[in-house]
Amino acid sequence: MRTPNWQKSSYCPEGNSCVHVSGTATHIRITESSDPREAILTATPAAFASLLHTLKKVPTRAAPESTDGPGPRIGIAFGAADAVYLRETSSPDTVVTTTRTKWDAFVRGVQAGEFDHFLDAAES
Repeated sequence: MRTPNWQKSSYCPEGNSCVHVSGTATHIRITESSDPREAILTATPAAFASLLHTLKKVPTRAAPESTDGPGPRIGIAFGAADAVYLRETSSPDTVVTTTRTKWDAFVRGVQAGEFDHFLDAAES
């Protein structure tokens, strides 16, 4: 099995942990390097594309609206004490935990197009 090549947003401070993304034509993986459970969320390219399209439409500090529809989705929940939780609806027991600051850095990277190449790879 090939080791994933993880990418984080350029908006993450150098050396700090952050939300990381890795992908192939069939799967996108999301993790948070400081998540104590070391959870890795695995999603379809379509679910990741839906997340990116939604995040590009909302202000950085806003919560994305719920996206209903067919197929698995990546859900985001904002908790107490600055926590942000990500899960993929077809695998709800896998939850990646990050902070609001790291989430905001990821969203800024999404809005700058830094993760668009994962969609290009999935479409080819």
